Amino acid sequence: MTTGTGAQARIERIITTGVLGAGRPGYPAGGVPIENNVWLLGDDDAVLVIDAAHDADAIARAVGDREALGILLTHGHEDHVNAAVETARRLDTHLYLHPADLFLWEETHGDRTPDFELAEGATFLVAGAEVATLHTPGHTPGSVCFALPALRTVFSGDTLFEGGPGATRWDYSSFPGIVESIRTRLFPLPAETVAHPGHGADTTIGAEAPALEDWLARGW
Repeated sequence: MTTGTGAQARIERIITTGVLGAGRPGYPAGGVPIENNVWLLGDDDAVLVIDAAHDADAIARAVGDREALGILLTHGHEDHVNAAVETARRLDTHLYLHPADLFLWEETHGDRTPDFELAEGATFLVAGAEVATLHTPGHTPGSVCFALPALRTVFSGDTLFEGGPGATRWDYSSFPGIVESIRTRLFPLPAETVAHPGHGADTTIGAEAPALEDWLARGW
């Protein structure tokens, strides 16, 4: 787990491991091993959890005796939500998901729906930091990012990574859509804004913005 600080809040990363697509068409029989970033934002008293991947035990241990103000889900893909219900139960907190991704959520959790719907502009407050929801469709229809202007940070889920946009290989995905989301919702953020993605290393808005034309030329 790594920690960064800013304002009154601090950001903690938990790397969880699991298997994606086990027993599902289009995947190897045993699935594909994958690592996810789970993010905690808060202080010594309270936190928000961003995504709940693979390991409810690890997430609950990291939260400890702090109050969990909610679990904010960047999108409905299995590897970002498969520990969500159990984590919410252990932390006695609520789940938030954009309604356009309910069809993906249901593939993992059936008719056990999240508690609240996320929408563009929805805000949360933790440890003196305001968190704003940005609807960034493309990877999935209900993908969102969470921006923290005071900390010059954005949690970019699977929308923006070091080196480019997230995958758009599914019928419900859109490469033009994800590029438009990044261009209009993320690139207006200050260049020094750190993007904390759902997998892998951090990047910054300033590092990624100059590559937009290259992404368009390569088509992914």
